[in-house]
Amino acid sequence: MLLEALQRRQLFLLLHIIDVREAAAAQARGCAWCGGRLHQASFPRKPRGGPNDLPEDYARRLGLCCDRDGCRRRVLPPSVLFWDRRVYWGVVLVVITALRQQRPEGFAVGQLEKRLKVPRQTLARWMRYFREVFPQSRRWQRLRGRVHPGIGAEELPSVLLERFLSVVDPVEQALERCLCFLRLDAG
Repeated sequence: MLLEALQRRQLFLLLHIIDVREAAAAQARGCAWCGGRLHQASFPRKPRGGPNDLPEDYARRLGLCCDRDGCRRRVLPPSVLFWDRRVYWGVVLVVITALRQQRPEGFAVGQLEKRLKVPRQTLARWMRYFREVFPQSRRWQRLRGRVHPGIGAEELPSVLLERFLSVVDPVEQALERCLCFLRLDAG
């Protein structure tokens, strides 16, 4: 169910729409440093793990740049498509890590590596990230008060994903809400 969702264009359309809204909201607020106008300064990415036939617009990281001389600062609005600077789509990172943590039938490291072409070393880095780095991040420190206090670092992100899947249908909307909750680039 989850692996099939990673290959549906509809999921990526939903996530792209959210990124476009976030960029428009950031642009409307203007530059946080000088109050100047923000202009489009998006750049191409080559994300892995999703459908091959996605529009090119989906693979652009939406960014903004201040128009005032002397400032010219870049702004990267929060994104649900991209997880920081990683090359895989954010949703792929969350789903694959959660599947590996839950270890349902057929999702051993070798199977995930074969089906999604995610190298073992990459999967190991993702597991380490969610076990060691993410629980210490400011992002998780802000979010953890909004979820059950008993969630341990070894359960992230699978427990969060399970909770969204249990209350939201279809699976694409559950994934969207989980990623919006995590607000991937929010600090």
